[in-house]
Amino acid sequence: MFKNKLKILIISILLTLFSCSTKTFDSSEALLAYLKEPGNEYIYAKTVNGVDFSLLYRPTDILVNQEITGNPTRELIDSLRNKYKEYLYFTLSMSKNNRELLSNVASDKQQFGAMVNELAFGMEEKVHLYTPKKDTIVMADYIYPRMYGMSKVTTMLFVYPREKKVTNTKFMTFTIEDLGLYTGEVKFKIPTKIINNEPKLKF
Repeated sequence: MFKNKLKILIISILLTLFSCSTKTFDSSEALLAYLKEPGNEYIYAKTVNGVDFSLLYRPTDILVNQEITGNPTRELIDSLRNKYKEYLYFTLSMSKNNRELLSNVASDKQQFGAMVNELAFGMEEKVHLYTPKKDTIVMADYIYPRMYGMSKVTTMLFVYPREKKVTNTKFMTFTIEDLGLYTGEVKFKIPTKIINNEPKLKF
């Protein structure tokens, strides 16, 4: 009886360790496919008042891979990982009527200009990252590439410092205030385990 219980305990421990081990992928395509599976908790989606929101956490190695060409040395890979691991990266995609946000206000020049200005310069006041204790993580940067109607979605990259008050909690909350589309505040609750044990690429 004792031996059976011991075996069950050992198996449970091994399964726990295996499930918590870092996943590695041979290509960025395979890694992105993994990230975009909802069950893996790296991507989140909501539709509010006809506006589709999609939030994707991008692990460090995705950013590293964008800077690598040819056959990189181990020193270069380690250097880039050290550079990018200081921050958290989120891609926020938004669309309405299967078109980017600006395409939905094109007929109203005043509203169009206001939204261009807000997307390009005002998102620090609209997008926030909080801890469960309501500590605000100050945005380090964000990138808004104008697509001029060539894309069906408005996609932006948000960058936050990888602070311990985030990584030491069980979850964080990413919020988007109303952008004039009558959605109210949109919230995404994200478990920090996806950050503390994020998948990697085999370089």
